[in-house]
Amino acid sequence: MRDLVRRIDAATPPNRDRAVDALRALAILGVVLGHWLVTALVADSGTVRGISPLHYFPRLAPVSWVFQTLAVFFLVGGYVGARSHAAARARGVTYLQWIGARTGRLFRPVAAVLTVWAVAAGAMLMSGAGFTTVQALCKLVVSPLWFLLVFAALTVATPVLTRLHPLWPLAVVLCVDVLRFAFDGPERLGWINVAAGWMVPYCLGTRWARRGLPGRPAIGWGLFLGGVCATASLVLFAGYPASMVGVPGARISNLNPPTLAAVTFGLAQSGAALLLLGPLRRVLRRPAAWAAVALANLSAMTVFLWHQTAMIAVTALGLLTGSSLPGLHTVPDGTGWLLARLAWLPLFAVALLVCWAAFRAYERGRPRKDSRIVREGRPARRTVVRGA
Repeated sequence: MRDLVRRIDAATPPNRDRAVDALRALAILGVVLGHWLVTALVADSGTVRGISPLHYFPRLAPVSWVFQTLAVFFLVGGYVGARSHAAARARGVTYLQWIGARTGRLFRPVAAVLTVWAVAAGAMLMSGAGFTTVQALCKLVVSPLWFLLVFAALTVATPVLTRLHPLWPLAVVLCVDVLRFAFDGPERLGWINVAAGWMVPYCLGTRWARRGLPGRPAIGWGLFLGGVCATASLVLFAGYPASMVGVPGARISNLNPPTLAAVTFGLAQSGAALLLLGPLRRVLRRPAAWAAVALANLSAMTVFLWHQTAMIAVTALGLLTGSSLPGLHTVPDGTGWLLARLAWLPLFAVALLVCWAAFRAYERGRPRKDSRIVREGRPARRTVVRGA
């Protein structure tokens, strides 16, 4: 282990900003823990259905403030995407080569999870499982993929978004919400915010990469305090829900599609992320801490794609006991459920580790000549096979 830590530290380029990788790892960890805490599968009359603990336990809403970290991921995504594109252009790599490499790393592991669940769904239906149960399980696995589609679209548009000020998409979100909620506009208008809402932190990230953030602590504090005040005002006085994730049955969802409150909350998170850069850089000077972050980032997509499968697997194995286990199959109706749920998290993590071991290869892919050209920006050496 010590040798691995030393090798990872030695292989890291001196100019790599380790704190950015740490922010990405924290964002993925927040999404995973958030889903495990605010998503429950309840066994009832031979069927399994997905419900939200926030519907039964509204006081759990502060959990969504901590673990809904998508804005941080888009902030880092914009920063990394803009720097990657600029570096690719400097090396003479074409846009199509660059975007092929970027999106390939996103969707290669997606194909694996969709294939496995297509086979699993068919097997469950053929074995007599109810359609409602299969639909609920597949929805848990597939629904988080919307995030990847939005992220891929913003990645494709990176050359344009590097020149777009974050205030423009923020203004679009504001106008959409005014039309929807103040003038009873059509609900479908809100889907404009799926692009515009997440464009705000992404453009903030591209601006950070292109121009830097002079006076970064002041900008961080401004975003954090301004975002907190704006979000609190929208929740307390404008009727926006306190939960930063969707709650089934709620009149308004802050996330599906994103509302102005979700965007201002994301600005507060972005400000907090900028303020954390300095402390994270100091911590990550330690080789052991950096090795943990580096390894987490190598498998970030695998963890994101398979964390719901891990929870489902533990829930399904629990059904073999013949009884409803607290925190796993029971209705989330109070503090007791929450404490029991916390006790299940280590088992979810173990199941996720199994999924990681089985499917991590699909995230890395096989090294190829063309991919090496994209990464290094130079022709790959030809290998001459004697006798061919």
